[in-house]
Order: sequence, then C-alpha cells, then structure tokens
Amino acid sequence: MARERLTVPMVRDNGTLRRASWDEALRRAADGIATVVAGHGPSAFGMFSCSKATNEMNYMAQKFARVVVGSNNIDSCNRT
Repeated sequence: MARERLTVPMVRDNGTLRRASWDEALRRAADGIATVVAGHGPSAFGMFSCSKATNEMNYMAQKFARVVVGSNNIDSCNRT
C-alpha cells in the first residue's frame, strides 16, 4: 500500500484537513449535494464513472445520480 493513500475519511475545517468518522464524512458529502441541488437544481450535479469499475458499480452510480439526485448528468470514459 502506498504511504500517500488515505486510510481514514478526512474533512476540511477552515482550510485544514482532519480525520473524521465515516458517519461525519458521508453526512458532509450528502449535505453538500443537497445544498447544491436545493440552490441550483439537480442539473447542477454531475457524476463521472470509470470503465475500470465493475458494471454493477457503474450501474449504481448512474442510478444514484438519476433516482436520488434527479440528474441525468452522467458521463464515463467507457465511450472513449
């Protein structure tokens, strides 16, 4: 394992990264998405998936973007 690899969630407070619990990190991510969607609509959200991920993972990513967030802004390197 590379020494630079993160092994715990990190969040930024006042410009400084600190360790966080998974619950806190996921809550912040969800709150950030919700804030963008509430302020600018679901089309302000976009997702990029990777061809190296499994078909199941790519399916779940597009399903999350479309059903949970309400955005069709999904792209992938699969088509290149």
